[in-house]
Amino acid sequence: MAALSEDLDRYERLLREQGFVHIAGTDEVGRGALAGPLLAAAVILPPDFDRTGIKDSKLLTEPQREAAYARIVAGAVAWSVARATPQRIDSYGLHRSNISLLRRAVKGLPVPADYALTDGFPVPRMPCTSLAIKKGDAVAASVAAASIVAKVTRDRYMRRLHRRFRDFCFDTNKGYGTPEHWAALDRLGPTPVHRLSFAGVGQASLFALERGDLHDVGEAASVGA
Repeated sequence: MAALSEDLDRYERLLREQGFVHIAGTDEVGRGALAGPLLAAAVILPPDFDRTGIKDSKLLTEPQREAAYARIVAGAVAWSVARATPQRIDSYGLHRSNISLLRRAVKGLPVPADYALTDGFPVPRMPCTSLAIKKGDAVAASVAAASIVAKVTRDRYMRRLHRRFRDFCFDTNKGYGTPEHWAALDRLGPTPVHRLSFAGVGQASLFALERGDLHDVGEAASVGA
């Protein structure tokens, strides 16, 4: 386990050797969801942070993610989250919204980052020097920590949305396109928290409008940005 922790710290360790102190890892969650926000997190871990159990959030169970999240937010030098609504994604596009969100997460850190590590693709106009790492959440501890913070924060939000839109099972599918989610879309049409620009979701809106059972889009302001 110590060897794994050492391996996960190699990017941060090399950057610290070059004089960078506050190294932020960034990651986002929710790109492929049909509903709910896109959410990004940025995390700066201290050099002595216990990295045991810190890995790509997709490789952890929900209890493991919750436990890791608690350790991260308690022990991080700084952390922040940023969120893009479905309406913003529809207006600006998924990738453009994603890039802006990662930048906002780093800018939102209460302790400014000296350097930022991003997962997969470069982010222009970061407030500090940055490096894109392929599969960053699997090879850099701070990126893995950001993936956990982003995932836990978004999952909690989707469970709250489930209380408003129970037919869509957001508590279990977290807004992703499971068979029961698509069935609910076909039956009821999209809610104000669905991404109408995504394939099939906007069409469901038209079908529901023809049937006269489209969800009231006036609810959008009441379900959270």
